Amino acid sequence: MRRTVGAVDHFVKTRAPAAPGSIPAALDMFRAEVRFYREVAPIVGVRVPACYRAEDTPDGTRLELEDLSAWAEGADLAAYARMLAAMHRRWAGRASVQWPWLRRAWAATDLVGELFDRTWPMLAARPDMTSPVRNLGESLVGRVVEVEAAGALAGPVTLVHGDASSRNVRTSPTGELALLDWEDVSAAPGITDLAWLLICSTAPAQWAEVIVAYEDADNLAVMLPAAAVQGMLSLADTAPESANAAGWIDRLTAATLLLAE
Repeated sequence: MRRTVGAVDHFVKTRAPAAPGSIPAALDMFRAEVRFYREVAPIVGVRVPACYRAEDTPDGTRLELEDLSAWAEGADLAAYARMLAAMHRRWAGRASVQWPWLRRAWAATDLVGELFDRTWPMLAARPDMTSPVRNLGESLVGRVVEVEAAGALAGPVTLVHGDASSRNVRTSPTGELALLDWEDVSAAPGITDLAWLLICSTAPAQWAEVIVAYEDADNLAVMLPAAAVQGMLSLADTAPESANAAGWIDRLTAATLLLAE
């Protein structure tokens, strides 16, 4: 929703309290974003929407943010990777001390694992499922907590966005990037953001360029299985044999090839 205050357009984001027992509730996602804009955004070191109001009440949360709808959705992915890397370097070893309320990388992995195991039979039976992706998925059944725990040790803990996708970045007419939607903000290894950027938004032909742009990707293979779990859950929300589904399958296939190296 958008509203105009004086001559300035605001983007208004409201969230009702998360349903008890849900993943958003377990991760406290909506209140975490409010705290991000109150405490982290002023010094985060990357461009984010200006925040005019951040409220957390028993009825839910409300953010009034700078309206960046005139900026282009998405970004040059190599530039995006460099921006993420700079943020990760800035807060390595500091984020969880500066903001002890940040969720940790292993939060709610039991719920994610249960969801994946329930979802997998339907995914495996899809007509567009390929053998490489099916083999990867089979290898993750019953192991989500294990692979998430491994990912939590895949580098120094820093501030991570948690949902570094093309839809959560905007590019200004002058080429400036702004990072949106901080509900998944957390304290985790920075490689978390790179792995998800590859799985959710980067065409396989661009993976090498984006990995090089990030620079410190030594532990990418450790993090990819956890990112693949989220990718397969996203695939489950697509129509079989749709263009959207084909994109997820192509990127998940790229992950299987990298993991096989």
